[in-house]
Amino acid sequence: MERYTPIFVDLSRKSCCVIGGGRVAERKIKGLLHAEAQITVISPEITSTLQQLHQDSRIQWIARSYRNGDLRGAFLVYAATDHSEVNLSVVREAEEAGILVNDAMSAENSTFITPSVVRRGRLSIAISTAGAGPAAAAEIRATLEQQFGEEYETYIDFLYQMRMEVKARVSSPSLRGKLLRRLTEMDVLEHIRTGQFQYWTEEQIGDWISHNQEDV
Repeated sequence: MERYTPIFVDLSRKSCCVIGGGRVAERKIKGLLHAEAQITVISPEITSTLQQLHQDSRIQWIARSYRNGDLRGAFLVYAATDHSEVNLSVVREAEEAGILVNDAMSAENSTFITPSVVRRGRLSIAISTAGAGPAAAAEIRATLEQQFGEEYETYIDFLYQMRMEVKARVSSPSLRGKLLRRLTEMDVLEHIRTGQFQYWTEEQIGDWISHNQEDV
């Protein structure tokens, strides 16, 4: 199970297919929606939540059972029915076509697995036990959610803003790196937690960059 390599994949506007329309499929689809993927669901029936998503034109629904050839053009696939033989057929077609596939009933049959994720704006922390212990992954996630509170969303947004400004104003890559490391040494998180933080103005950013270039 150590064969899995943690990566973050950009699924925006990419065609993703979900075979199945139950609660498991619903959970997978919610993650795909967050990634702004183009989602096609193939299932004779779907949950009321998925029906609403279809009515809102957020997913496409093909109201029938899976057929070989349905995965054509897909970038990523979830086999999320409650029939192992159907899921296995989906896996075989995906593997033959070189498509990333997850079998919701069998991590061993999957070319990727979906981790448990803590999200704080731009910050994403993924947790996986490689299929060994979903309950343990959920417990670890709960711990991380307490450790990394909502203040991290503001903090990461601030770091992103400063990174863009430093890239635009400083030509030397090595100097950029030193300035950005210096940002992480500041007490920004504590200021956010205590309500003392305010985003910097253009003038303040320029002053900080100028002052710190002299010291590095």
